[in-house]
Amino acid sequence: MHFKPFAVIVACYSGRDLQQGERVVTPLKDLGTVVAPHAGPMPFPALNSAFDAVLPPGLHHYWKSDYVPTLTDEAIGVHATHGPQLPSIQSTMHLCPQTGAIQRVGQRDTAYGRRDVEFVHVIPASDADLARMAGNIAWMHAYYDALRSLSDSGSGGYINFMTDDDGQERIKATYGGDYDRLAQVKTQYDPGNVFRVNQNIRPGR
Repeated sequence: MHFKPFAVIVACYSGRDLQQGERVVTPLKDLGTVVAPHAGPMPFPALNSAFDAVLPPGLHHYWKSDYVPTLTDEAIGVHATHGPQLPSIQSTMHLCPQTGAIQRVGQRDTAYGRRDVEFVHVIPASDADLARMAGNIAWMHAYYDALRSLSDSGSGGYINFMTDDDGQERIKATYGGDYDRLAQVKTQYDPGNVFRVNQNIRPGR
Protein backbone atom coordinates (compact mmCIF):
# COMPACT_ATOMS: atom_id res chain seq x y z
CA MET A 1 0.00 0.00 0.00
CA HIS A 2 3.01 2.33 -0.06
CA PHE A 3 2.21 5.57 -1.94
CA LYS A 4 -1.41 4.52 -2.46
CA PRO A 5 -4.15 6.70 -0.88
CA PHE A 6 -6.32 4.97 1.70
CA ALA A 7 -8.35 5.80 4.77
CA VAL A 8 -6.95 5.36 8.27
CA ILE A 9 -9.28 4.98 11.25
CA VAL A 10 -7.52 5.86 14.48
CA ALA A 11 -9.48 4.62 17.50
CA CYS A 12 -8.66 4.71 21.18
CA TYR A 13 -10.59 2.91 23.90
CA SER A 14 -9.23 4.15 27.22
CA GLY A 15 -11.24 2.03 29.64
CA ARG A 16 -9.78 -0.54 32.00
CA ASP A 17 -11.80 -3.51 30.70
CA LEU A 18 -9.81 -4.99 27.80
CA GLN A 19 -12.65 -7.27 26.69
CA GLN A 20 -15.05 -4.32 26.55
CA GLY A 21 -12.48 -2.45 24.50
CA GLU A 22 -12.34 -5.33 22.04
CA ARG A 23 -16.14 -5.28 21.71
CA VAL A 24 -16.10 -1.53 21.04
CA VAL A 25 -13.31 -1.65 18.43
CA THR A 26 -14.28 -4.85 16.60
CA PRO A 27 -17.11 -3.29 14.49
CA LEU A 28 -14.53 -0.94 12.93
CA LYS A 29 -12.70 -3.97 11.57
CA ASP A 30 -15.86 -5.09 9.77
CA LEU A 31 -16.36 -1.86 7.81
CA GLY A 32 -14.30 -3.05 4.85
CA THR A 33 -11.06 -4.74 3.86
CA VAL A 34 -8.38 -3.97 6.45
CA VAL A 35 -4.98 -3.60 4.82
CA ALA A 36 -2.84 -2.70 7.84
CA PRO A 37 -4.38 -3.68 11.18
CA HIS A 38 -2.60 -2.26 14.22
CA ALA A 39 -5.34 -2.46 16.85
CA GLY A 40 -4.40 -3.86 20.21
CA PRO A 41 -3.41 -2.93 23.75
CA MET A 42 -0.66 -0.29 23.85
CA PRO A 43 0.61 2.44 26.15
CA PHE A 44 -0.96 5.84 25.44
CA PRO A 45 2.41 7.38 24.45
CA ALA A 46 2.71 4.72 21.72
CA LEU A 47 -0.63 5.80 20.24
CA ASN A 48 0.22 9.46 20.64
CA SER A 49 3.48 9.07 18.71
CA ALA A 50 2.29 6.54 16.13
CA PHE A 51 2.49 8.98 13.21
CA ASP A 52 5.64 10.85 14.19
CA ALA A 53 7.69 9.14 11.48
CA VAL A 54 5.31 10.41 8.79
CA LEU A 55 5.61 14.01 10.02
CA PRO A 56 9.28 14.56 10.89
CA PRO A 57 10.71 17.97 11.86
CA GLY A 58 11.48 20.28 8.96
CA LEU A 59 8.21 20.00 7.04
CA HIS A 60 6.32 23.04 5.77
CA HIS A 61 2.64 23.17 6.82
CA TYR A 62 -0.50 25.11 6.02
CA TRP A 63 -4.04 24.01 6.81
CA LYS A 64 -7.71 24.96 7.06
CA SER A 65 -10.40 23.59 9.34
CA ASP A 66 -14.16 23.78 9.93
CA TYR A 67 -16.79 22.29 12.18
CA VAL A 68 -19.06 19.75 10.49
CA PRO A 69 -22.62 19.53 11.92
CA THR A 70 -23.12 16.05 10.45
CA LEU A 71 -21.47 13.89 7.80
CA THR A 72 -23.78 13.87 4.78
CA ASP A 73 -23.61 11.77 1.62
CA GLU A 74 -22.69 14.95 -0.26
CA ALA A 75 -19.75 15.57 2.05
CA ILE A 76 -18.61 11.96 1.70
CA GLY A 77 -18.65 12.49 -2.08
CA VAL A 78 -16.36 15.52 -1.70
CA HIS A 79 -13.93 13.50 0.42
CA ALA A 80 -14.00 10.64 -2.08
CA THR A 81 -13.18 13.08 -4.90
CA HIS A 82 -10.47 15.23 -3.30
CA GLY A 83 -8.92 12.84 -0.79
CA PRO A 84 -7.25 10.52 -3.33
CA GLN A 85 -5.75 13.54 -5.13
CA LEU A 86 -3.43 14.46 -2.25
CA PRO A 87 -0.20 15.85 -3.71
CA SER A 88 2.30 14.62 -1.11
CA ILE A 89 2.57 11.76 1.33
CA GLN A 90 2.34 14.22 4.24
CA SER A 91 -0.73 16.15 3.01
CA THR A 92 -3.96 14.64 4.28
CA MET A 93 -7.41 15.23 5.75
CA HIS A 94 -8.36 14.47 9.35
CA LEU A 95 -12.02 13.99 10.27
CA CYS A 96 -12.33 14.04 14.05
CA PRO A 97 -15.52 12.97 15.84
CA GLN A 98 -16.94 15.39 18.41
CA THR A 99 -19.62 13.09 19.84
CA GLY A 100 -19.56 10.78 22.84
CA ALA A 101 -17.91 12.22 25.95
CA ILE A 102 -17.57 15.67 24.37
CA GLN A 103 -21.35 16.01 24.16
CA ARG A 104 -21.98 14.73 27.68
CA VAL A 105 -20.67 18.02 29.11
CA GLY A 106 -22.92 21.07 29.32
CA GLN A 107 -22.30 23.78 26.74
CA ARG A 108 -21.58 26.44 29.40
CA ASP A 109 -19.66 24.17 31.78
CA THR A 110 -16.32 24.84 30.10
CA ALA A 111 -14.88 27.21 27.49
CA TYR A 112 -15.10 24.65 24.69
CA GLY A 113 -17.11 26.43 22.00
CA ARG A 114 -19.21 23.87 20.16
CA ARG A 115 -20.46 20.64 21.67
CA ASP A 116 -23.40 20.28 19.28
CA VAL A 117 -21.48 19.38 16.10
CA GLU A 118 -20.59 15.81 15.18
CA PHE A 119 -17.22 16.33 13.49
CA VAL A 120 -14.41 18.75 12.79
CA HIS A 121 -12.24 18.39 9.71
CA VAL A 122 -8.77 19.76 9.12
CA ILE A 123 -6.98 19.60 5.77
CA PRO A 124 -3.20 20.01 6.16
CA ALA A 125 -1.01 20.82 3.15
CA SER A 126 2.46 19.59 4.07
CA ASP A 127 5.71 18.96 2.21
CA ALA A 128 9.43 18.83 2.88
CA ASP A 129 10.11 20.83 -0.30
CA LEU A 130 9.01 24.47 -0.11
CA ALA A 131 8.87 24.61 -3.92
CA ARG A 132 6.09 22.01 -3.89
CA MET A 133 4.00 23.76 -1.25
CA ALA A 134 2.10 25.89 -3.80
CA GLY A 135 0.64 22.72 -5.32
CA ASN A 136 -0.16 21.30 -1.90
CA ILE A 137 -1.89 24.52 -0.84
CA ALA A 138 -3.89 24.68 -4.09
CA TRP A 139 -5.14 21.13 -3.44
CA MET A 140 -6.00 22.03 0.16
CA HIS A 141 -7.96 25.14 -0.86
CA ALA A 142 -9.91 23.27 -3.55
CA TYR A 143 -10.79 20.55 -1.04
CA TYR A 144 -11.68 23.04 1.71
CA ASP A 145 -13.76 25.25 -0.58
CA ALA A 146 -15.73 22.24 -1.83
CA LEU A 147 -16.71 21.50 1.78
CA ARG A 148 -17.52 25.07 2.88
CA SER A 149 -21.24 24.94 2.08
CA LEU A 150 -21.47 21.63 3.97
CA SER A 151 -19.61 22.90 7.04
CA ASP A 152 -20.38 25.27 9.89
CA SER A 153 -17.81 27.90 8.91
CA GLY A 154 -19.62 30.84 10.46
CA SER A 155 -19.34 29.52 14.02
CA GLY A 156 -15.59 29.46 14.36
CA GLY A 157 -13.66 26.21 14.41
CA TYR A 158 -11.62 23.89 16.57
CA ILE A 159 -9.17 26.31 18.18
CA ASN A 160 -6.06 24.09 17.89
CA PHE A 161 -6.57 23.84 14.12
CA MET A 162 -6.64 27.61 13.54
CA THR A 163 -3.88 29.64 11.90
CA ASP A 164 -2.98 33.32 12.02
CA ASP A 165 -5.00 34.15 8.91
CA ASP A 166 -8.23 32.93 10.53
CA GLY A 167 -8.30 36.27 12.35
CA GLN A 168 -9.60 37.48 15.68
CA GLU A 169 -13.26 37.49 14.69
CA ARG A 170 -13.18 33.77 13.99
CA ILE A 171 -11.55 33.15 17.35
CA LYS A 172 -14.39 35.08 18.99
CA ALA A 173 -16.93 33.05 17.02
CA THR A 174 -15.28 29.83 18.19
CA TYR A 175 -15.83 30.64 21.87
CA GLY A 176 -19.26 32.17 21.23
CA GLY A 177 -20.94 33.45 24.37
CA ASP A 178 -17.95 32.41 26.49
CA TYR A 179 -15.51 34.81 24.82
CA ASP A 180 -16.35 37.86 26.96
CA ARG A 181 -16.00 35.82 30.15
CA LEU A 182 -12.60 34.51 29.00
CA ALA A 183 -11.49 38.04 28.08
CA GLN A 184 -12.33 39.16 31.62
CA VAL A 185 -10.24 36.33 33.06
CA LYS A 186 -7.41 37.31 30.70
CA THR A 187 -7.65 40.93 31.85
CA GLN A 188 -7.35 39.84 35.47
CA TYR A 189 -4.44 37.42 35.09
CA ASP A 190 -2.62 38.63 31.97
CA PRO A 191 -3.51 42.28 31.34
CA GLY A 192 -0.34 42.80 29.29
CA ASN A 193 -1.21 39.88 26.97
CA VAL A 194 2.13 38.18 27.62
CA PHE A 195 0.63 34.84 26.59
CA ARG A 196 -0.28 35.83 23.04
CA VAL A 197 1.64 33.47 20.77
CA ASN A 198 -1.44 31.38 20.13
CA GLN A 199 -5.04 31.78 18.97
CA ASN A 200 -5.22 34.74 21.25
CA ILE A 201 -7.92 35.82 23.68
CA ARG A 202 -7.13 39.50 24.16
CA PRO A 203 -7.54 41.25 27.53
CA GLY A 204 -10.75 43.25 27.89
CA ARG A 205 -13.87 42.95 25.79
